[in-house]
Amino acid sequence: MTPMATGKRKTTSADRAGPTGPTGPARPAAGRALAGRLSWGLADQAVCSMTNFAVGIYVARSLGLAAFGVFSLAWVTYGVMLGVSRGLATDPLVVRFSGVPEASWRAAAARSSGTALAVGAVVGAVCLAAGLSVGGDLGLAFACLGVVLPGLLLQDAWRYSFFAAGTGRKAFANDLLGAVALVPAMVVAARVGSVAAFVIAWGAAAAVAAGYGCLQSGIRPRVTGARDWLRAHRDLGYRYLVENAGISGAAQLRAYGLGAIVGVGAVGVIRGAELLLGPFLAVLMGLSLVTVPEAARVLRQAPHRLRSFCLLLGAGQAAAALLWGGALLLVPDRFGTFVLGGVWHPASELIVPATLGVVGASLGTGAAAGLRALAAARRSLRSQLFASVCYVGGGLGGAAAAGTAGSAWGVAAATVTGSAVWWLHLRSALRERHQEPIREVRTS
Repeated sequence: MTPMATGKRKTTSADRAGPTGPTGPARPAAGRALAGRLSWGLADQAVCSMTNFAVGIYVARSLGLAAFGVFSLAWVTYGVMLGVSRGLATDPLVVRFSGVPEASWRAAAARSSGTALAVGAVVGAVCLAAGLSVGGDLGLAFACLGVVLPGLLLQDAWRYSFFAAGTGRKAFANDLLGAVALVPAMVVAARVGSVAAFVIAWGAAAAVAAGYGCLQSGIRPRVTGARDWLRAHRDLGYRYLVENAGISGAAQLRAYGLGAIVGVGAVGVIRGAELLLGPFLAVLMGLSLVTVPEAARVLRQAPHRLRSFCLLLGAGQAAAALLWGGALLLVPDRFGTFVLGGVWHPASELIVPATLGVVGASLGTGAAAGLRALAAARRSLRSQLFASVCYVGGGLGGAAAAGTAGSAWGVAAATVTGSAVWWLHLRSALRERHQEPIREVRTS
């Protein structure tokens, strides 16, 4: 029989290492390293989310509710494209090249970033053509989105590449530069006074950050390597593509459907409520930059702790969301009007359902990180598709029944239901992983 079958193995010097071995200073050092990676993730996402928050506030105050609704539709469409890029380019990179030797990471990052750039170019051309054919303010906004999309997706690709390598400080420097570049761009856009100008300003700042990412890494994106990258990671990439498209596509369908059922102004109201949760979402998304790499490290080093890691992650984020939503209820109307202008009053009425929606989503992020770390792409895809169907059904069904508020409450119920399904699939995936070594022992 094999040593695994007997359950015995030879004692080594590492087992006797005592306080100087893995059970000694190594754990505090690993804890400090984890804290450092989480800190850079939070700092980077704080920059990105606060930048997005500032853009949303600036556009809402400068252009009014109707134009803000048009800008929000372009923003949601960008979210769909971001999901496509991440699914094909950076999600496989994070799952398979986190914590690997630098040479392996550099080769993978070149092809991954090249894939993101290729996605931006192809989809950007489609947006440009569609926008020009539609015309009007909405069409012009989409045409401008098509022009700036390659830079936006490349900037995001560098963020995930740097976090996969454990160098979150470089992602932070990238996005901080983009935020600085956005200031003069927004000033110019405000003088022009159109949605298209704000889209161009936003994308131009992202292009600056994307270029700096190339300088920091010393890597030139290999667009010609996109086909090889897609072929090598098709077992994960295409499932993650559908999964991410389900996330962003559901948001887009809800936004378009809400606009058709209630009106474009309702899209602006929902976006306004999301902006109120922006600072907390910065924390949530900042953690998401490092949770999958960290879950992968937990799986390699202490697989029996993965369930606890995911549970702590989801519960902690849900509790934080409740605290933030409670704080928003105490914001004076005068201050809210100063920040969001005319968007404040209708948006403030949605604080409770919007907060509960984020709580539900937070609960599911822990399970989602675990499924990604396990590379359980099939289960992850099923969970996300179910959650997306619930999201669209709840959002549009609620809108048909009770307008904008009904849509918000429908989404809140949908996210809680979807999170339950994520956890059921994680439990099944962990059980399957636990049973695999047992099967190997019995057949040895």
